[in-house]
Amino acid sequence: MDATLDHTMMRVEDLDEATEWYADHLDYEEKGRMEADSFTNVFMGPEGIHDEGALLELTYNHDGRSYEMGDAWGHIAVRVPEGELEAAYDELMDEGVEDYRDPESCGGRYAFVKDPDGHEIEIVQRDHGARWSIDHTMMRVTDADAHIGFWTRKFEYDERPAGRWESDDFANYFVEPSGAADEAMSVELTYNYDDRSYDLGDAWGHVAVRCSDLDEAWDTLMTRGAADYRDPESCDHQYAFTKDPDGHEIEVVTR
Repeated sequence: MDATLDHTMMRVEDLDEATEWYADHLDYEEKGRMEADSFTNVFMGPEGIHDEGALLELTYNHDGRSYEMGDAWGHIAVRVPEGELEAAYDELMDEGVEDYRDPESCGGRYAFVKDPDGHEIEIVQRDHGARWSIDHTMMRVTDADAHIGFWTRKFEYDERPAGRWESDDFANYFVEPSGAADEAMSVELTYNYDDRSYDLGDAWGHVAVRCSDLDEAWDTLMTRGAADYRDPESCDHQYAFTKDPDGHEIEVVTR
């Protein structure tokens, strides 16, 4: 099953502020836009993004609603070249980005900032991918075995052994399409050992996987027991949605 990770969607309360923030600080440019009567979707990413690279979808609802962040979604992570973490973070601080978690507080391995709506953005060092391109999207899960099984069986993803991190209190597992380019996005599954539960909130929307044939991909997911949340027919055969075992929404699209 071809199912490249295509984008991550988050909801924003001020579209102009959000798009300007990502353009000014992460050098993102608009890659596409969809205007509807009640909402606007803007797709953004850095110049020179890889063919398998993932975009960021900003969704703005026209009714002026506000959103709850919840804690079931964690962050997106963006890339900077190896050895440039501190310089990149200092650059953002000089531009007026809020100081959230600096490299020193994270052992010099990564850092975090927040966008105007409070979505957390991790900065990671990689020797591949365009600067500021999306490296992974993190979501918290209540059953690591169930979620690894979901991604590996339903979507034929592989667990990335080099990305696994298990500590005394939690574990991180990275899953990605089999044979994915280094520049592709992965999904980070964070499992805390204390049996906590999570609130999905509504500030985060979904991750999307891209396939070549929507109906064929949907039939495969249904055969493999995926949740029938919004089928292609209910979405005018433009896309469809399933959910993982904890209710994170996963869109299936073609591009």
